Amino acid sequence: MSANTRHTLRLEGKRLWVAAAMAVLVVIPWVLPDLQVDLLTRALLIGVLAVAFNLLYGFTGLLSFGHAMFVGAAGYTAALFFLRVVPAYGLGAAFGGVSVLVNFVLALLLGVIAAGLLAVVVGYFSVQLEEIYFAMITLSFSMAIWVIVQYDHLAAVMPLDVVTNGSDGLDFLSQIGTVDVFGVEFYLRHFLHPRPYYYISLLIGTVTVYALWRIVRSPFGTVCQALRENPERAQALGVNVQRHRWKTFVISGAFTGLAGAMLTIHSGGITSGAAHWTASAEPVLVTVIGGPYSFLGPVVGAITFEYLRWFIRQFPLLEAYWELSFGILLLVVVLFFDNGVTGGLERLGEWLGAARGHYDRDGFGGVVGFGGESIVAKLRPVFNAVDSITGSSGPGSND
Repeated sequence: MSANTRHTLRLEGKRLWVAAAMAVLVVIPWVLPDLQVDLLTRALLIGVLAVAFNLLYGFTGLLSFGHAMFVGAAGYTAALFFLRVVPAYGLGAAFGGVSVLVNFVLALLLGVIAAGLLAVVVGYFSVQLEEIYFAMITLSFSMAIWVIVQYDHLAAVMPLDVVTNGSDGLDFLSQIGTVDVFGVEFYLRHFLHPRPYYYISLLIGTVTVYALWRIVRSPFGTVCQALRENPERAQALGVNVQRHRWKTFVISGAFTGLAGAMLTIHSGGITSGAAHWTASAEPVLVTVIGGPYSFLGPVVGAITFEYLRWFIRQFPLLEAYWELSFGILLLVVVLFFDNGVTGGLERLGEWLGAARGHYDRDGFGGVVGFGGESIVAKLRPVFNAVDSITGSSGPGSND
């Protein structure tokens, strides 16, 4: 079998898996209880956020510790739109039965614009720096934005008594009513009726992820990956490195804002915690768990992360040591998975194929021997690390 044939078969296999996953996501809300549908909605939106983040990290090689500021910018913009603009201009009934749906779309657009404009400013300064300095300046901007939100400094420069409402945040769920489309009435967002918002999130999330996939597969995305691998060589070939990184930063920030506005509406409100700099760790963690070099890895990581957190909360003893439990998971992923969970699943598929070959040739004993060799090969780096610490080259040696 030629290399091109294997590549084609691998692509067809991935497409089948994606199609199967989409079919499951469409059907599964009718099987799950409402609480699980709500949890899956949040996991999908976190996944979209992480895919947007990964355009900058996994495909361009820039690690941002400040993406929570884009979530905050879009979330507060959407909240203020529902709380201030909709009542002030009578938009609650301006479009008849679809008024809530139209206002929802407007809130998302305004959130994306706010996050995109913030990304333009922050990105301009951030892309002047490299590696750890880039990460630190994005963290600094995020901390500054959080201070503005936490202490509602915007109220001092705007003709409003309250803008962000400090640590109490903004609650606008009561402003989101029902939608009536051709006589079919449903709640856009209601904790007791989570399926409509789930399907809206699935639709918007799918379109968003597809748009990002097209960007990654375009010449623009190819340049991003060239900058990740060797920015000096890309610059020598005529690429304006800072400008391209700036564009990527703005795209990533705008799409992050879209996910942030969706998450805010899903919660029915927003607090300063959404913009806190520590919240920027969430897309980093789910991306590492899912696999930063796989396009859909962050989505897999988000679902894994959210459901693991939910599972641990069912056991008070484990919940008390949530950080320890999650740290162990992260350690296992980093040590034993080449590219997060998605990389681990790909390696598992390859291993099962190789194991079947050993079984056909040598029977069950061949599979056992092959399995033992695989385990030793995976643990060898750990053994080598232990040897380097405790061996003859360690402290107290005579060398």
